[in-house]
Amino acid sequence: MSQKLVRSTSTVAFFTLLSRIMGFARDIILASIFGAGGLFDAFVVAFRLPNFLRRLFGEGAFAQAFVPILAEQRVSQSHEEVQTFIDHVAGTLTTIVAGVVVLSEIFAPLLIMIFAPGFLRDPARFHIAVHMIHIMFPYLLLIVLTAFAGAILNTCGIFGAPAFTPVLLNIALIGVALLWAPHSAKPIYVLAWGVIIGGLAQMLIQIPFLKRVNLMPRFRINFRDPGVLRVMKRMLPALFGVSVAQISLLVDNMFASFLPRGSISWLYYSDRLIYFPLGIIGVALATVVMPYLSKNHAQKDEKVFSATLDWALRCTLFIGLPCAVGLFILSGPILSTLIHYGKFNNFDVIMTAKSLSAFAVGLPAFMLIKILASAFYSRQMIRTPVKIAAIALVVNLIFNAILIFPLKHAGLALSTSISSTVNAGLLWFLLIKQNIFTPSKVWRKTILQLVIANGAMAAVIYFMAGTVTAWLGWDALMRIAHLILILFAGMVSYFLLLGVMGVRVRHFRSPC
Repeated sequence: MSQKLVRSTSTVAFFTLLSRIMGFARDIILASIFGAGGLFDAFVVAFRLPNFLRRLFGEGAFAQAFVPILAEQRVSQSHEEVQTFIDHVAGTLTTIVAGVVVLSEIFAPLLIMIFAPGFLRDPARFHIAVHMIHIMFPYLLLIVLTAFAGAILNTCGIFGAPAFTPVLLNIALIGVALLWAPHSAKPIYVLAWGVIIGGLAQMLIQIPFLKRVNLMPRFRINFRDPGVLRVMKRMLPALFGVSVAQISLLVDNMFASFLPRGSISWLYYSDRLIYFPLGIIGVALATVVMPYLSKNHAQKDEKVFSATLDWALRCTLFIGLPCAVGLFILSGPILSTLIHYGKFNNFDVIMTAKSLSAFAVGLPAFMLIKILASAFYSRQMIRTPVKIAAIALVVNLIFNAILIFPLKHAGLALSTSISSTVNAGLLWFLLIKQNIFTPSKVWRKTILQLVIANGAMAAVIYFMAGTVTAWLGWDALMRIAHLILILFAGMVSYFLLLGVMGVRVRHFRSPC
């Protein structure tokens, strides 16, 4: 099992890395063409609404509710019964989501009033955001079907195809930005159509793989199917519980809509950079570990369950912490190197760097939540993470109200980091208290190793980085060369110290 876990995680991480690289290319192009003004603010708000639900269904509530039940049925029931269950989930889910799409199209102005109330003071941004919701919201149905297919394939041990699908959205947005936008009277609307094209491609690419495992859904509505009822029962509270970070982003948007033009765009670009390591490590590990945790629980193998969780948490911290340290210290250099082109000016770099550093503070927590929540949901335990998420959301609202005045948009990012840290800490504490997770004996040594290695790396990159003012004055080639040198020096110092302290690759090969 351990070799399969490592291999599957590596597969998901590779395709997620490819997606993030394409995402970087996409953001560089979008920043250069559209900058960080009012038009892009409107696109971000309009895209974030269906994208928020995408993250719920794609990486959160639906997968957390559906995968454990499907894994259980594949062990205990015949193929025909499993196929029937999938057919009924497909038909019922599609009906519900299609209804959400129709209602969202009708009440698009109300959605903008709720999630970006500050736009009411700017009629142009309000009108553009509403129009883009009208174009984009069908993307929700496309991506939910994509997520549904991906959950089936993941449960069957196929991780590569679902992990590759986000690449197609990036390709679609890059394509329309470069080839269509220059010839459009209103280029910003072209991005909305690019989202639809990308969603359709993501859905269609899954079909051959579903046929290969002989579980192609046949859409049959049945709200009374016991399996469907179980999924819905577990999914509804999980919609809130596992996705508090995304809810926090929507809350941030609400507050940011009252700030100067560009604030939402600055938060968007910094969030996109944070999501690079989060997607590669947190989402990849959670995606792969979830089916194994569900299987361990179904087989009542609590020792292996705890060992698998322990392995995932240690992997997350050994890779996630240095990412957080690097993004915090190098926020300005990274942004100036990646997106300081075209309409994305010096001021935009400085403002985005502030929110990126604030998000970096919470990056380890963002990652850990993915793993820790999976431990609860794999056991079909819903209430505990939901209660914790509610506490974290209240914390986020309180700190938003406090920090927005002195720190503006960066205060909103920092409040999200604080609330996520509270969320992760409480999840970890309760897993131990409820005897679900027993940390291995190596954790004290692990913490010491992480503190020393990250401290040394931080010192190296801090003194090599210099001031962001200098970076803004360099040409692109010099920025790239200098950033590569700093990252190389930081990685060498980090892994060298870990090696000196006895950390070896073999320590992460087996979760059991």
